[in-house]
Amino acid sequence: MEGWILESTEQYERDFRYFEKKHPDELSAVLNNLDRYQLELNINGNPLQVRTGYLHFEPDGIKAIDQKGGGKKIKLQQTRLYIYPDIKTKKIFLLAIGTKTNQNEDINKCRKIVKKIKEGESYG
Repeated sequence: MEGWILESTEQYERDFRYFEKKHPDELSAVLNNLDRYQLELNINGNPLQVRTGYLHFEPDGIKAIDQKGGGKKIKLQQTRLYIYPDIKTKKIFLLAIGTKTNQNEDINKCRKIVKKIKEGESYG
């Protein structure tokens, strides 16, 4: 059985570079939780069955992975890694990374990207 694979969007790549420089601890925390999420998907296969404290359900099938966990002793800024797990292709699309402050704007950007993915268009 093939496992779930990750696929980045251009928005994610831009956000990644920003967080790598400005918020490396938060980036590390959400990426660790992404690894945990991917492992869970590889075990049970259905994104609707994965329920964890760091995972939030957003509109249009988008999931937000936050910075919780990981045993860090420092206080991390609230951060969200937005993903879209596509059951048909078994791909986890990495959509964007943002802070809680920009959550509504980030979700709206992600919804536009997911719409393009669902319609088979180039999503950038």
